[in-house]
Amino acid sequence: MMTFLRKHRTWLMTVIAVLAIPFVFYFNKTDLSAQKADQFGRLYNRTVSMAEARRNARLYDLAQALGMSRFGQDLTLGVGDRNEAYQVFIINLIILRHEAERLGIRPTPSEIADVVRDMRVFRGPSGFDPKKYDEFTQNALAPYGMGEAQIEELVADDLSLNRIKDLVATGVTVPESESKTEYDRAYGKLFVNVIRLSPAEFLKDIKISDDDIQKYYESHKAALKTEEKRKVEFVSLPLSEQHKKLTGKERIDALQKLADRVTDFTQALLEKGADFHQVAAKFQLPVEATGEFTAAAPDPKLKDPQLASAAFQLTPEEPNSDALQESDGFYVLHLVGIAPARPLTLEEARPKIVDAIKTSRAREMVSNKGAKVAHDLREGLKAGEPLPAALQKVGAKAEKLEPFTLLDDLEVKDEPAKKKERPSDFTAIKNAAASLRPGEVSEFFPWEEGGIVVYLEKQEPPDQSKYEQGKSDFAKRILNNKRQIVFAEWLRERQTEAGLQPAKAEPATAPRRRS
Repeated sequence: MMTFLRKHRTWLMTVIAVLAIPFVFYFNKTDLSAQKADQFGRLYNRTVSMAEARRNARLYDLAQALGMSRFGQDLTLGVGDRNEAYQVFIINLIILRHEAERLGIRPTPSEIADVVRDMRVFRGPSGFDPKKYDEFTQNALAPYGMGEAQIEELVADDLSLNRIKDLVATGVTVPESESKTEYDRAYGKLFVNVIRLSPAEFLKDIKISDDDIQKYYESHKAALKTEEKRKVEFVSLPLSEQHKKLTGKERIDALQKLADRVTDFTQALLEKGADFHQVAAKFQLPVEATGEFTAAAPDPKLKDPQLASAAFQLTPEEPNSDALQESDGFYVLHLVGIAPARPLTLEEARPKIVDAIKTSRAREMVSNKGAKVAHDLREGLKAGEPLPAALQKVGAKAEKLEPFTLLDDLEVKDEPAKKKERPSDFTAIKNAAASLRPGEVSEFFPWEEGGIVVYLEKQEPPDQSKYEQGKSDFAKRILNNKRQIVFAEWLRERQTEAGLQPAKAEPATAPRRRS
């Protein structure tokens, strides 16, 4: 169907496509976490194989590369951890396709083509650029066994998703009175005082006995271990010093030659009985070795953080990594040995135990003190005490912040310096203040190692002229938020109906590129 998009095909290595995309799929190692080697789980009373799961995981990467961020967000429900996002996406994509088929939603070829033509990644100064499209499919998709069909597949899924969202959100409206109330709440200027509590204030009062240490050791033996250590060998294919100075297409061409060579090398390693040293010698690549290192303290020879991370994904059964790209070349790792974690003796564990007990007790003391401060301050203000007197009575100090709004885009857009000056716990302060009315004190709000209590002194109404100017956009924002909540609830219900049964936990290898 996309043939007409490929007219006038000519080979051209465009900077945008190559620098932003090609190696996302080519060298991606997706860890689908602990699953059986042959199955991901069961949905709709059928087994979802690991092959299908890995294919869907690659589609998640493809969606990101195509700029379909909203599609990915909708099907991962705001999950932050990348590996967890893969898992959720795999499940929800299956559910989406099941529901689209059940509802008879089938985007037409022309609808799909229109969306593809309008994708930013394929657009040039004059609109859709066939060269960019051709470059993307050849260099970003083909090496990973993907092509036009997967682009069309994702676009069809996105169109189906949008229609389902429209269906489930039918009837969701935002009355103007609600929009006005939410606007006042979001853009009213808040004047707050914040009381901060830190564990450091209580550490000096914490006494730990030998009996405390012994009890902690006995109850946490399973977790008190040394760090696992690894040792690897590796080959590197870097750009020459001369090539490192290149820019644009010339640098891309040089990288592409290295990519072709490293691909041949990794393919040779996949052959039965292949020996890392022998294959390296065949390709005239010197083998370097690291010392033993931990995940927290990588060997200095592994300068790029992804290299150390990749080393800890290797197993005796899969000792060779895929090609790993860094800024000036490629690496391939080979696992030499593993020094497994071992239980710590009581004396070895003592410093860790002391720190853990102190941290735990300090946090508990902060939480108890924070709750008491919030309660007593609230009672003092209710009794008519002025804020300074109420603070002195509870033994706390408060910092008066510069006025702010819960949503910044109308205010800070023209004041970037103000945004930079805000404290590191500003997000916590906003969250605590969001539910307060003038004169109220928040509950204790834990944050990082300590926590805060917020007093909302007053709230000034927002500039109503700005509301009149932007009320339409603001109402749309609220409506979209409501629709998103409705869709999320619908999706959770569909997950329950699908009857997900995860496979039993066993190590799973990452998808590997094979010829």
